[in-house]
Amino acid sequence: MSKIMTGAEMVVQALQDQGVTHLFGYPGGAVLPIYDALFLQKKIQHVLVRHEQGAAHAAEGYARSSGKVGCLLVTSGPGATNAITGLTDALMDSIPVVCITGQVPTHLIGSDAFQECDTVGLTRHCTKHNYLVRKIEDLPRILHEAFYIARSGRPGPVVIDIPKDVQFASGTYTPPKNIQHKTYQPQVKGDLAKIKQAVAMMAKAKKPILYTGGGVVNAGPEASTLLRELVQQTNFPITSTLMGLGAYPGSGPNWLGMLGMHGSFEANNAMHDCDLMICVGARFDDRITGRLDAFSPGSQKIHIDIDPSSINKTVMVDLAIVGDCGHVLEDIVRLWRAEAHQSDPKALKAWWAQIDQWRARKSFGYKKSPTTIKPQYAVERLYELTKNRKTYITTEVGQHQMWAAQHYKFEEPNRWMTSGGLGTMGYGLPAAIGTQLAHPDALVIDIAGEASILMNIQELSTAKQYLAPVKIFILNNEYMGMVRQWQELLHGGRYSSSYSEALPDFVKLADAYGMKGIRCSDPAQLDSAIQEMIDHPGAVLFDCLVDKAENCLPMIPSGKAHNDMILPDFEEDIGKVIDDKGKMLV
Repeated sequence: MSKIMTGAEMVVQALQDQGVTHLFGYPGGAVLPIYDALFLQKKIQHVLVRHEQGAAHAAEGYARSSGKVGCLLVTSGPGATNAITGLTDALMDSIPVVCITGQVPTHLIGSDAFQECDTVGLTRHCTKHNYLVRKIEDLPRILHEAFYIARSGRPGPVVIDIPKDVQFASGTYTPPKNIQHKTYQPQVKGDLAKIKQAVAMMAKAKKPILYTGGGVVNAGPEASTLLRELVQQTNFPITSTLMGLGAYPGSGPNWLGMLGMHGSFEANNAMHDCDLMICVGARFDDRITGRLDAFSPGSQKIHIDIDPSSINKTVMVDLAIVGDCGHVLEDIVRLWRAEAHQSDPKALKAWWAQIDQWRARKSFGYKKSPTTIKPQYAVERLYELTKNRKTYITTEVGQHQMWAAQHYKFEEPNRWMTSGGLGTMGYGLPAAIGTQLAHPDALVIDIAGEASILMNIQELSTAKQYLAPVKIFILNNEYMGMVRQWQELLHGGRYSSSYSEALPDFVKLADAYGMKGIRCSDPAQLDSAIQEMIDHPGAVLFDCLVDKAENCLPMIPSGKAHNDMILPDFEEDIGKVIDDKGKMLV
């Protein structure tokens, strides 16, 4: 039934109609009418962050872990500009987010009014779509269109910029019915003829590999189930990008580990030597391909993606299928089974034998120490002590992020929230809060670095206010670790501004925020300290003092091919660049 409402009331009603239960935000003059409308309702919990970037990352964590659209509300000017990092992060990683921003009254737009900025202009290139609402009559349609755009096709962030006079104005609000966009109709079903061609190519392959990405996770749990069924039916090896971890279980027999710059030796070499690459929901990012002219030169390539603009953008492929990963995988599995296709058993046996030789290199291995906690060991122990619980992992960005991806085995999709494309330091803590509020009974852990956590450390206050029992597990090596590593390996050991000086006492900081602080530097006491963190009912800040000089290996150096990797040498504890035959390259 249609109702007369103010614009501010329409915003709240539309959020309720879209099933929004949590709204992350920070008030300011240009959104006070909306905050007033929020005050008068009980269905939506507003979560007061301490910085608008935190609101965006919290909305991302909420969305990524739940499969729903994450929502944030910020004021005009600095409120909007502070959210831009999170919006760009969501765009790069295809996270569905709706961001509502306040704006100065329409008659002041363009006059350099107090707290005015061109929000639509600023966010045009870091959002999937954005709106400036100049008329109350357009507001209901735009509010619901924004959710449709954010979640449909390749997901992403949408901004709705609402001037203050539009929030005060009155108009007619009608509940939505089958909301769509007139021109945005993404292709969901794949071309069946092309899918049949892909199945035929798969049946003929001698050295196939499945290369999967975040698109499988975004397509919903059914897509991950279908992917697992396809692997079981074909016995193909499978690898994944950073964003796709968990779509196939990390303990699965066909799992080669993550690929790319800090991926496994076996995954990168299998990608290089394969004769058929089936790319599902990934976009051939530069962190995966290495030097393009040396990327998997002898393979045919199939690319399945819902975003047509990703096809042939970076790597030319032999067969492109535009469509939702879940729908296309469903057709592939159905046709493979119905047409009684089989992989070439002799060729596949030889392929797996080669892969097992690469696996034997144990490229994620490291030299353990009885006196110093190695960061890899810390992640391994964290995994062992949490693997039987419903656990969600977020990260900041840096070495700790890669160690988490390498050593924490993700068995299910949507359990891994990290900043992939943009690489945003400060992502993990607010993302953990958003994840925790989406899953109040789950264990949520932010694997952090001591430098990255300081980027949005103020969100500890948000965790305290909303009693979010997040656990922040800091791998503290007193360096911006990845910066230091590149300086060591590529810049002659000139550690320019990479040392984390003037660090706070994290245990005292935890106490200042009214939460538990734990510090551990002894490998023998690590398990009991981690268990203490897990068992504590509230938020915990865990300062895990790890080896300061440990490098995150393997690593593809800048400008190298994706099979030219620096690998750990356990005897010398240094890196060597070795090709797939074990020959020293540099």
